[in-house]
Amino acid sequence: MLKARRARARALWGGLIVLTAAAVLVAGCGGADPEPADTVFNHGYVYTVDASNSVKQAVAIRKGLVVYAGTDDGAKKFIGSATKVIDLGGRMLMPGFVDGHLHPIGGGRALLLCNLNYATLTRAQMRTQIQACLDASSNKEPDGWLEVVNWARQATQSVDADPDKSTLDALSTSRPILVRSSDFHSVLANSRALALAGVTRNTPDPAGGSYARDAQGNPTGICEDTASFAVAALIPPDSDADILAQGRAALDAMRRQGVTTFMDAAAGDTQGKTFSTLQKNGELTARGFFAIQLSVDNATADPVATVAAAKALAAKYDQGPSKAAPGINFHNLKMFGDGVVNAPADTGGLLTPYNMNIGTANAPNWVPSTNSGKVYFSPAVLKPLMAEIAKSGMDPHVHATGERTVRQTLDAIEYARQQVPNTSFRPVIAHNETVDTADYGRYKALGVMASFSFQWAQQAPYSTGETEHHLGPDRFARMEPFGSLHNAGARVGYGSDWPIDPFDEMLALKIGVTRSGDPTNPNSYGPDLAGKINNDPALSRQDALRAITMNSAYQLRMEDKIGSIEVGKYADLIVLDKNFMQVPDDELARNKVLMTMVGGSVVWALDPFVSGPNPSANFMPQKAQSLNMGASVGHEASLPRHVMGWEILRTLRQRIN
Repeated sequence: MLKARRARARALWGGLIVLTAAAVLVAGCGGADPEPADTVFNHGYVYTVDASNSVKQAVAIRKGLVVYAGTDDGAKKFIGSATKVIDLGGRMLMPGFVDGHLHPIGGGRALLLCNLNYATLTRAQMRTQIQACLDASSNKEPDGWLEVVNWARQATQSVDADPDKSTLDALSTSRPILVRSSDFHSVLANSRALALAGVTRNTPDPAGGSYARDAQGNPTGICEDTASFAVAALIPPDSDADILAQGRAALDAMRRQGVTTFMDAAAGDTQGKTFSTLQKNGELTARGFFAIQLSVDNATADPVATVAAAKALAAKYDQGPSKAAPGINFHNLKMFGDGVVNAPADTGGLLTPYNMNIGTANAPNWVPSTNSGKVYFSPAVLKPLMAEIAKSGMDPHVHATGERTVRQTLDAIEYARQQVPNTSFRPVIAHNETVDTADYGRYKALGVMASFSFQWAQQAPYSTGETEHHLGPDRFARMEPFGSLHNAGARVGYGSDWPIDPFDEMLALKIGVTRSGDPTNPNSYGPDLAGKINNDPALSRQDALRAITMNSAYQLRMEDKIGSIEVGKYADLIVLDKNFMQVPDDELARNKVLMTMVGGSVVWALDPFVSGPNPSANFMPQKAQSLNMGASVGHEASLPRHVMGWEILRTLRQRIN
């Protein structure tokens, strides 16, 4: 009898479930009027990024989810007395941007420092600007550190020469000075800073870095990659309050840029603590994903323990399955495979050596040098580490700019798949600035996603000139091969790598489509550098938008929740001033985000979508808001090209483990 009752109950509940599901489907397909939506967008060009890149007119949202995407007439049944109806006036509505590789704390922090703003400066001009910063903080004499950011080292070399410590020693100060290149792979230190750090001609180069030296072996002041840490570690650490302010500024910049989901590409305890606090305070306005950085030394000593420690840190902050409201997830592991392929650093790992000029500036003679760059994780270390990651349930994210580093990373992923054949991990190689043509097809074959910063495929002081000569014509012709990899079947994603460049997602998308900058945009390099960087294929507009939405969502295992406008997905949406699919190529970057919505809540808006106070003001204290007001024209929300070890630096400076 009891079994019979239970069977009847199960049948009854099963029938109710079927009826309920059917009712939902009928409501969504034109049957009985559905429950009113919280918000309806209508009269728009709704670019969905669904499987067919369909375009709709209207979207309805309820409880943070998309419940309808279709025609204006179809949306009417979702409008109730309390529904907020937003007339798009024909403007483009699309999924929010998913920035799969940036450094938010570093970006926010750069707002507060002496900032060279990526400008093309001679050594004398550098001194003038740095002296102004010294004069404005004269109360810090004689021992307070001056940290300078966003120095365009390649640009300085292109118009003058690479500076050394004497450039800074000529300043009127006794203070220690550290100038950080905008690619974050080089710093310039004055003699005072080198002395305090104990860096002399007898100081050996550390693993993963080097000190530039003169003919006598004395350090010149240029410190590459990990060699910079001995100097930077002496700078007093930021307070928790400082770092919270940096996080707030970063989130504000993301809102303005239309970024609704991001991945911090070199994270640790600081990032977990900071963004968890911001979330508790109601200030988290983008979905946060964090890639925990793994060190070469730890991985060499014990790859199993290294991955286990990272998993323990992830468990401390990861919030599990996502919700409509933005949350925090730690599911990725970051490795810096090499440095940069840009001159004069030449630290990206190449298959054949960089070129060197044995002639003169007026009569150059470029021949192979003995330098093939650096690969920080040797195959003997990377292969077992990658296999351990494949077992862990986490996903690897590898910085690789040079073709040798790319190949060895692909080899390690292939090894891991052989050793752990049932792994479901989703490996990503970030940057991929030079890739040997023999490896193009391996991305698809091995299930490896390629993440690019599209803005690097424009002519710029860091990409042309000396870099072009150092790489040689064959490699330079293949530089930034996102089109070639896409055509070979690879999944191509996007990550700005901010603050390596000014934060300008629309410019990056334009360059992804045209492989050239915009001479009217202050984040490009004017009419003299307005042509294509090379003839490698570009992406279509559809594929560029898919890279910054669905493909980057796939990287984060969120393709079922975000990245397209489809029923059941989170309402992470942005409204653009101009239609990216319709404007001429040269106008693609001359656009802006008018509204950003995350989980159904508007977190940023401009006219004509502002009713009352700007919603962004709810998340920014006045002090943090004022930081953005000082941005130059064209740099709205442009905060501070490659981050090498923001988190390694924090490890030294703030005892993060």
